[in-house]
Amino acid sequence: MGTNSIREKIEIGPRLKNWSLPGKMLVTMIVLMMSIGMGGALGQIIVHDIIPTFWSEKDHTMSEKVSTGDTPDKRGDLFGDELNQEKEKLFYQTDEFIFALKFTHIHVFGMSAIFILMGSIVLFFELSSKLRTWLIILPFIGIIIDLLSVWLKIFIHPAFFWLHIPGGLLFPAVFTIDSLLVIWQAWFVPNPQ
Repeated sequence: MGTNSIREKIEIGPRLKNWSLPGKMLVTMIVLMMSIGMGGALGQIIVHDIIPTFWSEKDHTMSEKVSTGDTPDKRGDLFGDELNQEKEKLFYQTDEFIFALKFTHIHVFGMSAIFILMGSIVLFFELSSKLRTWLIILPFIGIIIDLLSVWLKIFIHPAFFWLHIPGGLLFPAVFTIDSLLVIWQAWFVPNPQ
């Protein structure tokens, strides 16, 4: 046995098709539960962000409301009751900064946890190392772009809202591909043993 064949066997490792029934059930349930969560997140994005942004006659930019002294509209999410009505605030005390910070905190941990788990499963796919690498890093790139768009649209220019689209589409697209591959490779690829 040469060093290349040893390295290849070590790199390839066990494949999903070779897992026992409990292991296959575990990854299937993980994908099912995360799919339900992603569906809920998509519904929240549509109801809270897309519909008000494109089909509402109200102005939804927080900066203008705070700068004119108007009370910001109540938001439909978990930050809605934390609005502060003081006019003069330090930068880090503004509603915009607090919202962006909390949004980043929640999404970095939540979305990263999903793709850390999915990436761990992707390691066992019967795919090339290069393709598995891309399936692991692409959702994290999407998360970074999505989070960056929040900060840029609030503090630089509202046009950065459009970065939500490529960032926000990247991680659900990879999640869908990963999920389909999990089901396919766990249940439909024949096990040679």
